[in-house]
Amino acid sequence: MSMAAEERSVRVPWALTAPALMLFVGVLLIPLAMTVMLSFHDWGQYKGIEPVFILKNWKEIATDPYYAEMFWRTFRIAILTTLLTALLGAPEAYILNRMSGRWKSFFLLVILGPLLISVVARTLGWALLFGGNNGLVNKLLMTLGAIRSPIPFMFTETGMVVALAHVMMPFMALSVWAALQRLDPQIENAAMSLGARPLTIIRRIIMPQIMPGVLSGAIIVFSLSASAFATPAIIGGRRLKVAATLAYDEFLNTLNWPLGAAVATLLLVALVLIVVGSNALIERRYAEVFR
Repeated sequence: MSMAAEERSVRVPWALTAPALMLFVGVLLIPLAMTVMLSFHDWGQYKGIEPVFILKNWKEIATDPYYAEMFWRTFRIAILTTLLTALLGAPEAYILNRMSGRWKSFFLLVILGPLLISVVARTLGWALLFGGNNGLVNKLLMTLGAIRSPIPFMFTETGMVVALAHVMMPFMALSVWAALQRLDPQIENAAMSLGARPLTIIRRIIMPQIMPGVLSGAIIVFSLSASAFATPAIIGGRRLKVAATLAYDEFLNTLNWPLGAAVATLLLVALVLIVVGSNALIERRYAEVFR
């Protein structure tokens, strides 16, 4: 191969990927870089934003217990949502995988249903179901005798976890379902023919196979739940803020853009570290499954 042909073979891939790369840099990297730079600027009620390099916003976040509690609430809600989706989504995906073709298609559409509706519409629906002491959920639970007095759902972490779990359930179910595609059903039949009990089959055969899917889904659900805005804003309200709603208030209500940029940047860095670290641990622990 001549030198010209070699150079052309090297340039062609870059030329083909250049539009996508330019779009990636323009709509993602540049705004993120501007947000990080904005977090080091100063702000005053009368002087507005001053383009000076200071650490005031970061010091305020590091020293004020309010921000520590707010970030801890954000990640606590994300963790509880992840656990709830894992407990419900993994069995849901297993049952879906064992269904016949016609019913599998129908219930797959049911699982994907939350993704087909606007997140605002879904959350407003949950707000109507919760609806304080006279909400449909409390009335149903009291009618069934499950509770004696109404449970507060609106403006509580419990309501936020329930609403977020409904929104994030498809991501967990689909991740586990994808992992189940690798599982040979004949292995379960062989174990059953050898006298293994159903719980033993689940614990020794099914769980090790679907665990990478559960952990991959957990990463997706956790990152989306920690950065969610619409559901915490509607269910949690202004009294129960998370990182996303706080950044929104700083940008649009108090107009303290540098502080809002610092909150958003810290949330992004924390999520990137958690996701990258978790993904590395998953691939190392289940290296054989990912081959």
